[in-house]
Amino acid sequence: MPDVARSESDLPIQPVYDAASLDGFDPAEKLGEPGAYPFTRGVYPTMYTGRPWTMRQYAGFGTAKESNERYLELVRNGTGGLSVAFDLPTQMGYDSDEPIASGEVGKVGVAIDSIDDMEVLFKDLPLDRISTSMTINAPAAMLLLMYQLVAEEQGVPAAKLTGTIQNDVLKEYIARGTYIFPPKASLRLTSDIFAYCNKEIPRWNTISISGYHMAEAGATPAQEVAFTLADGKAYVQAAIDAGLEVDDFAPRLSFFFVARTTLLEEIAKFRAARRIWARIMKEEFGAKNPKSMMLRFHTQTAGVQLTAQQPEVNLVRVALQGLGAVLGGTQSLHTNSFDEAIALPTAKAARLALRTQQVIAYETDVCKTVDPFAGSYVVESMTDDLEAAALALIQAVDDRGGAVAAIEQGFQKSEIERSAYATQLEIDGGERTVVGLNRYTLDEEEHYEPLRVDPQIEADQCARLTRLRATRDEAAVQAALERVRVAARGRDNVLYPMKEALKLRATGGEVAHALRDVWGLYVPRDAF
Repeated sequence: MPDVARSESDLPIQPVYDAASLDGFDPAEKLGEPGAYPFTRGVYPTMYTGRPWTMRQYAGFGTAKESNERYLELVRNGTGGLSVAFDLPTQMGYDSDEPIASGEVGKVGVAIDSIDDMEVLFKDLPLDRISTSMTINAPAAMLLLMYQLVAEEQGVPAAKLTGTIQNDVLKEYIARGTYIFPPKASLRLTSDIFAYCNKEIPRWNTISISGYHMAEAGATPAQEVAFTLADGKAYVQAAIDAGLEVDDFAPRLSFFFVARTTLLEEIAKFRAARRIWARIMKEEFGAKNPKSMMLRFHTQTAGVQLTAQQPEVNLVRVALQGLGAVLGGTQSLHTNSFDEAIALPTAKAARLALRTQQVIAYETDVCKTVDPFAGSYVVESMTDDLEAAALALIQAVDDRGGAVAAIEQGFQKSEIERSAYATQLEIDGGERTVVGLNRYTLDEEEHYEPLRVDPQIEADQCARLTRLRATRDEAAVQAALERVRVAARGRDNVLYPMKEALKLRATGGEVAHALRDVWGLYVPRDAF
C-alpha cells in the first residue's frame, strides 16, 4: 500500500476508504435528515433543489460613486446579493482627512465617511429587494446605522432590510488587525448590536463569525473551525451576560468560511462545523429553537491561494473552490476574481467570477439532489477526523479561559503562525505544488494591466468632508456625540445615540473617536 497522505489539517488521508473506515458510524446520530439537528447534511431540507445559494460579489473601491456603478453592473449581470469592501481608514474608524488615513483612502475598498457617502453608494439600488453584506468589524455599528438611515430616506422600512454585517472583532485580534477597542468593550458593542437589531432590524444577520481571515493568515481547516466556533461561543455568552435570551438572538448569527482547492477536506470541514455548532448551542447554551442551532454560513474562495504568476490559472482554482463550497452546503458564495493577486479586480474579471457560480448552479447537476456526499466513506471519515481535531482545539481554548482570555495570551495567533510557517516551508521546498509558482512555471510572464485607484480620490474625499462640516449644525452634532459618550460610560444601548449623531451628519470617524474617548484603544501584547 502507498504511504498515507496528510490533509491540510495534518490528518491522515487513506489511499482507500471502505465500510470498515466508518467503524462505529451511526447514520441516525451523525447524519440525521437535511434541515434537522445536528444539520450535518445542511441547514435546510431542500437545500439547492428549490433555488441556489445567494451569489454575492465582494466589491468596493475608490469613491462611493465608482463602487455604485460596479454594484449596478453586478445586479444587471445576475448578482442576488452585494458584499461591500471598505477601505482601511473606514475599517479602522478614521475619516479620510485624518493624517493617519493618508495614502490609504479608497485603496482596498470604498471610502465611507458619512451618511452622504452611503447615499451615493446605494443610489438606485432596491434595498428592499437585495441582500447586502458589509465586511466591517470594529465600526460595524456605524456602517449598519448609516445603511438603515439611507434605506429610511429611500422609504424602505428597517423591517424589510436583509443582509449581514461581519461584526466579528475577535478574529481581528487573532488574524487581521483592524480592531479599535479592547476586547471587552468590543463585546459590549456586539451585544448592543444584537439587541438593537432584534428590535429594529429583525431580518438582519447581526454577525458573520469569520474563519476566513484566520485561514488567509495560515490556519488549517481544523484551526479555522475551532477558533471560529470558540469565538462564536464568546459572542453568545456575552449576549447572555448582557441579559438577552439565547433564542432571541442566536437565529440571526451567521458564519464566514474559506473554500480551498482541497475539495474533500473542505466538504468535510463544513459538515463538521455544522455538527459541532448544533451541539454547542443545544447542550452548552440550552437553545430550544432549531434555528438557533443552525450554522448558516457565507463562503469566499481562497484569496491566499491565488497567484500573480499565470493569473488565468486562478479561474480554475476558483471554480474548484466554489464547487467545494456548494457541495459543503454554503448559504451564500463569493467567488474571487482571477486578477486579485495583482490588484483590485477589473470589471471583466468580476463578471467572470460571477459566471463561475452561475455555471456551477445551472450547468452542473449538483443542485438536483440534497447533500451529494452523504454516506461517502471518505467524506464521512474525514468529517469525523476534522470534528475530533476541532473539538480538541476548542477545548484548548476553553482551558485557557475562553476565546478572549486565549486571545490575550496569544494562543490562537501563535498556533496559526506555526501552521503558516510550516506551509510556507513546504512551498519553498517544493513539497507542496503551486502550479505556476514553484512548478509548471513560464520563463516570461505575460504583461497584465491591473486596475489602479486614482490618487485624486483622497483629495476629493477630503473636500467632501470639508463641505459636510461647513453645512451641518455643528452644535447639534457635538451634543449628539456627547450622548454617545454618556451611553458608552453607562449601560444604555449605544446604537441609539450613534444613529442620532450619524443622522445629524456626524462622521464615522467622529463617532469612533467618541467611543475611543471612553473605551480606549487596544494594544496587543506583542507590540511591546
